[in-house]
Amino acid sequence: MMNNPKIISVSRRTDIPAFYSEWFINGIERGYVDSINPFNKRYVSRVSLKPSDVICFVFWTKNPKPLMKYLDELDKLGYKYYFQFTLNPYNEDIEKNVPNKSKNVIKTFVELSKKIGREKVIWRYDPILLNDKYTMKYHFKYFEELVKVLKEYTNKVIISFIDLYKKTERNVKGLNIQELSNDTMLEIAERFSLIACRNGLEINTCSESIDLNQFGIKHGKCIDDVLIHKILGDSSFKLNKDKGQRKECGCVESVDIGANNTCKHFCAYCYANTSQKVVEKNSQHHYPNSSLLCGELKGDEEIHFRNGKKSLKEELKRNLFNM
Repeated sequence: MMNNPKIISVSRRTDIPAFYSEWFINGIERGYVDSINPFNKRYVSRVSLKPSDVICFVFWTKNPKPLMKYLDELDKLGYKYYFQFTLNPYNEDIEKNVPNKSKNVIKTFVELSKKIGREKVIWRYDPILLNDKYTMKYHFKYFEELVKVLKEYTNKVIISFIDLYKKTERNVKGLNIQELSNDTMLEIAERFSLIACRNGLEINTCSESIDLNQFGIKHGKCIDDVLIHKILGDSSFKLNKDKGQRKECGCVESVDIGANNTCKHFCAYCYANTSQKVVEKNSQHHYPNSSLLCGELKGDEEIHFRNGKKSLKEELKRNLFNM
């Protein structure tokens, strides 16, 4: 019987499958991972990774290859999971450290789908951005080419349009990224919908306020209760909408075990990285055997459980009471 099971997001903030698979698997063996509150260094959130405390893992990645060798082990332990797999048409000017798409990433997508099933590999084509090089014509061409290759290996494609946050604006400076008007987004959506439908793919948006229902494009749920119920073979329990996300986000509740400023893909549009310099500095303090993604516990922290048992104090009281 689960105590307080959660969906575990691995991770919106960084590509754990690509860069920190060993750390993740060590966490599985340990039974938990930790994260430090950036505003209170002594406050540690502990996330149980025991099978009884995990409903499902949702992996977010641009390169799952390093994690794939561990999937059989996860299966044997009884974990359920699926992948949000981003595969965009951008070159190194936008996605600096992502492996070559045609030589590596597409092949990995196909390999993963064959291994775990197409319903558990969700293709992400996001964010969509425009400049003098990456025009609408460019996107129409490469989206259709990718659809033709991937249509046998996924059931769904998720799209979004770039949000130019202050951090993002700083990182894309010099790339002449355009602000997208509603008319532009509608034109892209209409063409993408025609391509996807013609090839039997469902198409959803991620955290978009624009209404694209006229093109058969629904607001999506990247952390999707319907899919999770299907994977688990059990729809008897309810999963609530995640109130911690933007109102446009349809995702159900999850606990994220990543950390900002740790993703080494160095994508120009990334909202989770301040700069490449900060990421490189943080990477020097990554230890695969630590419970923390970056750094190590000093021993004077307060441990607070995010799933499983509610708090370390409650657990100590329970143990004393039962002695």
